[in-house]
Amino acid sequence: MSLTDFLSQLNGVLGIQVPLIIFSILSAVVVILLFAMPIGGLCTYIERKVAADFQERIGPNRVGPLGLLQFFADGIKMFLKEDAVAANADRFIYNVAPTLVTAGALGAFAAIPFARNVIGANLDIGIFFILAIGSLVSLGILLGAWASDSKWSLMGGVRAAAQIVSYEIPLGVAVLSVVMVSGTLSMVGIVDGQSWVGGAAGAGHFWNVFHNPFLLINFFIYFVAALAECNRTPFDLAEAESELVSGFNTEFSGMRFGLYALSEFADVIMFACVATAIFLGGWHLPFLNLNDFHIGLAIGGANLSPLIQALLMIGVFLAKASVLVFIVMWIRWTLPRLRVDQLMSLCWKYLIPISFVNLVGCALWMWIFKGQSMIQLVGKLVGLL
Repeated sequence: MSLTDFLSQLNGVLGIQVPLIIFSILSAVVVILLFAMPIGGLCTYIERKVAADFQERIGPNRVGPLGLLQFFADGIKMFLKEDAVAANADRFIYNVAPTLVTAGALGAFAAIPFARNVIGANLDIGIFFILAIGSLVSLGILLGAWASDSKWSLMGGVRAAAQIVSYEIPLGVAVLSVVMVSGTLSMVGIVDGQSWVGGAAGAGHFWNVFHNPFLLINFFIYFVAALAECNRTPFDLAEAESELVSGFNTEFSGMRFGLYALSEFADVIMFACVATAIFLGGWHLPFLNLNDFHIGLAIGGANLSPLIQALLMIGVFLAKASVLVFIVMWIRWTLPRLRVDQLMSLCWKYLIPISFVNLVGCALWMWIFKGQSMIQLVGKLVGLL
């Protein structure tokens, strides 16, 4: 169910017409307070525990059982810390910049389908919307760095802008190869095309990552480019504590700094969810099509089959995304930071040319094999499908 459908039903129940702008603002507040902040806080806790395991430490263990309330204490600290502003800072841009980063990171979730009928906005250009609104992150980082009136912040902001703009190219080309295979920009349409090849509700070609060798390589290019887009290790030159104090957010404190930290984790989760949807089949599993899953369970005359089906789809989707998020954390505490010249060389000399070659390879595969995936071809070859 999209938010538009939900609003229509809500207006019918309440008997009044809730203006769309008011509903949108309330929805944003609910998403930030009830979803983004708790999930972002839990991610900080999990990452600190993961880091501790890698370094043979204990990690957070003081606040609450097993340290589970540490992120809650950190959130309170962010709200209570002094919100200092540099004397020569551009106050308007300084205040707006963290909001732009947060809007870019969280706004993309509106077009991500967590289940067949669980999506904020089922757009025909969903993947294009996600890439477009995600560009607000780089704008917010650069503006915040420039408005801080600090050479360390400006250096980090320029690094971030160069890095994000550069790596958007191979990331976009990798996504374009998926669009070519799927034949649609709709996120729901892309996921639907990745159902198991034997499903009764319309056979798909299985996960795009296994559609052809070129898409498999482009999946890894997407993942590397997404790490750079999120300023995560080994691509965290925009912060680089050993060089730039704290990089682009050096002069930010209090909740403004908290919004930058929240947006970083939201960006990681968003890119993991997009990878799950366009490469890893979304809620689809091998040898099973959840679209065909129905059970005859009813309570008080209400059929619970659609609800159980939606919960299963959400669980599968989030499990796949969680694995990718864990890999991102794993990489952070495994690999050293690249130099600036290595960062740019990797993008312009390797990722961009390889992604374009793979795009042409995908086009040739679609033409030669009539759009069939490797699994479909193997199935026909052995006579199983």
